[in-house]
Amino acid sequence: MQPAVEWQIGTVTRIRTEASQTKTLTVALPNWVAHRPGQHYDVRLTAPDGYRTERSYSIASEPERVGEIDFTVEQIDDGEVSPYLDDVLVTGDQLEVRGPIGGYFVWDVSLGGPLLLVGGGSGVVPLMAMLRHRAAQHSSIPARLLYSSRSADDVIYGAELDTLAAADDALEVILTFTRRAPPGWTGYQRRIDPAMLSDVLQQLGEGVRTYVCGPTLLVEAVSNALVAMGQPAERIRTERFGPTGK
Repeated sequence: MQPAVEWQIGTVTRIRTEASQTKTLTVALPNWVAHRPGQHYDVRLTAPDGYRTERSYSIASEPERVGEIDFTVEQIDDGEVSPYLDDVLVTGDQLEVRGPIGGYFVWDVSLGGPLLLVGGGSGVVPLMAMLRHRAAQHSSIPARLLYSSRSADDVIYGAELDTLAAADDALEVILTFTRRAPPGWTGYQRRIDPAMLSDVLQQLGEGVRTYVCGPTLLVEAVSNALVAMGQPAERIRTERFGPTGK
């Protein structure tokens, strides 16, 4: 039986803007343990009157970074937690957190590949933990990230993704824009569909492991399309969120 995961107090050591309405918080943990890429932490806020609320946030950082974790938080306008994390929290503040949690939506290099990662919006966060882990392990497992964003301003980790792909012939990052593409863009400009998935899958060959994360409609459409294309359901892992989720 797994021991219960205890709450602990972490300290925010860095805050950086990633994209429109999205920031990454680096949190130092007194009781850090290595996570598996794809896991998450619960974050609990307590108001002066004692009111408490919790949300789960995927870990963005790789487990090779010891003593700290990254949360990347997209602000939800009517949310209880994300506006505080993005607009109120400052370096040196403390957060009550519990984790790492989860064992289904996880990948590490020991599982092998080829690896297809499909993300929409902030659904790229746990997928980024997988790519950062893959890079830290100097892995040559073929990997493709298909990432859907509204516009270039909404692409999370854009510069880092470019750097990772430029340094690694076995990794390709494919972007598609659903509302506004940047000037001169010649890539995809639509929602992820079966034709797009087929293009990406052809580059990966047989035995693909797939991880899909994003809004519920995207996750259902992608996973259903992959199964219809003959991909084994047991090799497709999904994680979805709604307007007030991760």
